[in-house]
Amino acid sequence: MRKRSALITSLSVFGCLLILAPVNAQEAPPQSHKRMIPVDTEVVTKHSVKINDEKISYTASVGTQPVWDEEGSPIASLFYTYYERQDVDKREARPIVYSFNGGPGSASVWMHIAYTGPKVLNLSDEGYPIQPYGVQDNPHSILDVADIVFINPVNTGYSRVLPNEDGEMPSRDKQKERFFGVNSDIKYLAEWMNTFTSRKNRWQSPKYLIGESYGTTRVSGLALELQNNQWMYLNGVILVSPTDIGLDRDGPVKQANQLPYFAAAAWYHGVLPEELQSKDLEEMLPEVEAFALDQYLPALAKGAMLTGDARDKMAERIAYFSGLSMQAVLDNNLAPSTGFFWKELLREQNRTIGRLDSRYLGIDGKRSGDRPDYNAELTSWLHSFTPAINYYLREELNFVTDLKYNMFGPVHPWDRSDNNTGKQLRQAMAQNPYLNVLIQSGYFDGATNYFDAKYNMWHIDPSTQMSDRIDFKAYRSGHMMYLRRADLENANNDIREFIGKSDSKGLPAQYKLK
Repeated sequence: MRKRSALITSLSVFGCLLILAPVNAQEAPPQSHKRMIPVDTEVVTKHSVKINDEKISYTASVGTQPVWDEEGSPIASLFYTYYERQDVDKREARPIVYSFNGGPGSASVWMHIAYTGPKVLNLSDEGYPIQPYGVQDNPHSILDVADIVFINPVNTGYSRVLPNEDGEMPSRDKQKERFFGVNSDIKYLAEWMNTFTSRKNRWQSPKYLIGESYGTTRVSGLALELQNNQWMYLNGVILVSPTDIGLDRDGPVKQANQLPYFAAAAWYHGVLPEELQSKDLEEMLPEVEAFALDQYLPALAKGAMLTGDARDKMAERIAYFSGLSMQAVLDNNLAPSTGFFWKELLREQNRTIGRLDSRYLGIDGKRSGDRPDYNAELTSWLHSFTPAINYYLREELNFVTDLKYNMFGPVHPWDRSDNNTGKQLRQAMAQNPYLNVLIQSGYFDGATNYFDAKYNMWHIDPSTQMSDRIDFKAYRSGHMMYLRRADLENANNDIREFIGKSDSKGLPAQYKLK
């Protein structure tokens, strides 16, 4: 049960510009009419949850912590939620997980109240939102084995850029330079994590990063940045629905890697030929994967050289595995896009399928067109996650502010240049014998498809010398595989097992000759 009393601390750096949180409207001084977040504040509440039939007592610390420039002045304040189990004898031996979502520009809300945290959305067994929107206890949270901090990068959640001492906001170009790019994002977050780790006395703890979608780019780069510039070494990195993390897979590779996802989505909707449809998903997919690598990829590489009967036969096989018609495949030069696939697969049934989770169905204004009018899955998620996180933070965790919680914040244009995060992750692993990687993907994710994630796994370390430290798990849902109840349990258990296996307590950090 949550105790209504809360411990509140606050440091006002800019005095007249800042509001203490929480504060009631009738108590607010005149200057509080400025809609700003406190630079440095924290609210602590006490709770309990039953996980795997064990009662877990924990505190939830909700607050903001500054980002400082080189002169020590605060330039931004990041909003976080930190869950810490209480009945722990040796805190230094207890793992801590730093959690990021993606976008870029997405708040930490998704994994916070739907995956690893102690609360989850009210959902059906298959992961569809149920009204009234709110949260319930998460019996599968990893809080039994690790403490968790959910971090919101600048302009996401309640995190914001701060004005200078004169009340002036930095220019948009200056903000981009400091915060809104692959490498600047990694650099300031690593500094922030160093401070947080010191404040919470967690330097001795086994440390893990988890990132979802673009968050996988973020945590892949953070692994090396933390080691080389913060001297913070990790035990594990968890990549949930990973992006390309800077690894080259364009051209024919990109197209061929989409086919297993096409097959999975078509199988889910029951539109594959009976020979494939009658098989279990995980029995069918290896055949598609082999075709994609051994036949489809070479055919795409030939381009216009593939003509006549050979081209027709290839189109027939692509249609066989994708659920599309042979003519649709030929009309798209053997390379139908994902947007076209989402529109075309169920066109005759007057339905589109979702991008991030192709189990979701949408209704377009007209049957014609090359892509759906909207993302059916994202609209469903937003109208349930948004009220749930606003209710939960304010009414259960006692963090009260008039600031808007940015589900998606203004961070664009994002500087994507010099993205070497996959190589950086490999380098971090090479430098740190303790560092292990877990990749998690949903079969029905059309944005960061599961076969691309496998491709990442094969190319993070081409030397093959660290293959035994990279693991892959797939689930029968989409981008946020944990929304489906069975996968919420399975995916958390996979993280729990990963943390257990990567606990290197008592083992020397060294390589040995084989």
